[in-house]
Amino acid sequence: MLKTRRFPIRGAILFALPSLTLAFIWTSIVFSLYAFAGLEFLRIPFQPLSTMGIAVAFYVGFKNNASYDRFWEGRKIWGGIVNSSRTWGTMVVSYIRPGDDSEEARELRRVLIYRQIAWINALRLQLRKSSRFFDKPARGTKRRLERHAEHMRNDWDKEIAPFLSPEEMTELSARLNTATHIVTRQGTHLADELTSQKLDLFHQIAMMDLLEELYTLQGKCERIKNTPFPRQYAEYSRIFTRVFVILVPFGLLDVFSEYVDAATSAADQAVFIVPVLASSMLISWVFATMEAIGDASEDPFERSMNDVPMNALCRTIERDLRQMLNEPDENLPPSEQPIDSLLY
Repeated sequence: MLKTRRFPIRGAILFALPSLTLAFIWTSIVFSLYAFAGLEFLRIPFQPLSTMGIAVAFYVGFKNNASYDRFWEGRKIWGGIVNSSRTWGTMVVSYIRPGDDSEEARELRRVLIYRQIAWINALRLQLRKSSRFFDKPARGTKRRLERHAEHMRNDWDKEIAPFLSPEEMTELSARLNTATHIVTRQGTHLADELTSQKLDLFHQIAMMDLLEELYTLQGKCERIKNTPFPRQYAEYSRIFTRVFVILVPFGLLDVFSEYVDAATSAADQAVFIVPVLASSMLISWVFATMEAIGDASEDPFERSMNDVPMNALCRTIERDLRQMLNEPDENLPPSEQPIDSLLY
């Protein structure tokens, strides 16, 4: 997630450069064929083209709204995970043998809270286990991922092992859906405490309700991850935008045709390529950028610049829960910091 208030100028230029370059080359070819090769049939009326542009803008706007809804829903879900994790920590320190400061009671509370930290990290890693960026990433995206690889925190053992016993780590890592079985282990642990009469029934019911909420939040994340943005909206938005951008220079010939035709020499005609190029590059850049924004926002659990910052959220939860166990601040991991203005 980009943390700066303003989009970096360098990033904006690099993002716009491909579309501007292609528009420059294509418009130059079309103008040259019309002005110097005499292919007057290339000129098309601009008014129907402008109507098409309005339709494309509405369609792209719809796609962008739907893409943003997916991102915002993902962020709201992880906001729920933060709150539910804090509630779990509060329940553990309040309900699990309250007033008992023995080593056994402290260890039990530590196990239940550390297992919750293992769950959030397991869910995060599962959501990022597969990524569309690994298929055919853009060169800029590939370089960014390589440059920030050490900050991604993708090591399964390193991220989860500190919060589970070796036996649990071995058993749970072998499961297809580790996060699901971590929550199950929490439930069976509560049942054992109830059986041994070290946890009363009302508190156990309340804590089981919270585990149900964790399952609900996990299921919502998996729904977004496993249900791609409808391709009919994504692909036709891309197709319509490209068709419109390709036709723009032909329509601009109609706008500037009277000036080009009135020129008495090739040099005079060449002068009018400047406004044609400028107009075409600007229109192409705007539409290509609008389409790309929606494309970059449709998957909130990847490693894009518009990703939900799950690393930072997991670190925030970990620090809060470990402080509930009265662990000293110097033993806590540092808060996640942006890398090149990006928070993962």
